[in-house]
Amino acid sequence: MKPKSLSIAAAAAALACATLTGGTAVAQPTAAPASASATAALPTDCSHVLSPIKPKESVNIRTKPTAASTAIGVWPKGKSGAVCNDGNTYKGAKYTACGKTSDQWYYASYNSRKGWVLKTCVY
Repeated sequence: MKPKSLSIAAAAAALACATLTGGTAVAQPTAAPASASATAALPTDCSHVLSPIKPKESVNIRTKPTAASTAIGVWPKGKSGAVCNDGNTYKGAKYTACGKTSDQWYYASYNSRKGWVLKTCVY
């Protein structure tokens, strides 16, 4: 059988099986493999810090890399803090701040608070 004929035969067999068993045949979308960066776990520790780092503007420290997440503190403009994980950035929700648009976030620490801050306003 040719590949196209094989997929048609498989679909017909699934439909026949569903009809015989009283079930419902539902086509399942095929998901593309996720990229490594999309599946990588977000950090929860503050290892290998870059410090002292001072934000260009005051930034909220958030629980997740999205502007809609809960703010757990503020890192004031010009005050020293640390960017965790060797300064690696992580993809999160898109935002516009400090004159730039980005979806990159830092996991950071300021005044014993650890969380997510906008990359465009820090460094």
